[in-house]
Order: sequence, then structure tokens, then C-alpha cells
Amino acid sequence: MTDPADDRDRLRALEDAGFPLHSLSPEQRDVLRELSAEELSLLLGLKERLDAAEPEVQAHSEIAGGALF
Repeated sequence: MTDPADDRDRLRALEDAGFPLHSLSPEQRDVLRELSAEELSLLLGLKERLDAAEPEVQAHSEIAGGALF
């Protein structure tokens, strides 16, 4: 059985990385709570790489609400 504190830490790490947890169903959040440390690390690494590959204009539009572009 997993420690509930670890479950919250997993979700917090995902939320801090920008995953839109609020838009997920409770069942989807349950899946994320059950990630192994390796799965969490892989998912966070993939998110970081995908974010780094975003076009710069897209990143600016998210930050500035599209007001500049």
C-alpha cells in the first residue's frame, strides 16, 4: 500500500510542472496518483522536453494572453 503523502507529492509534482490536473476526471487523477517513481520521472521528463520544443511565439501567447502576437 502506498503512503497518501506520496500520492499528494506525485500530484503536486505534476501540477508544478504544468499538468492541468483540474481538468482531469477523478479517475484520471487516481491513475496519476498510482504512478511509480520511474513513471513519474519519465512523464515529467517528457513534459519538459515537449515544453522546450514549443515554438517561441506559442510560449509568448500563453504568457501574455496573445496580446503581443
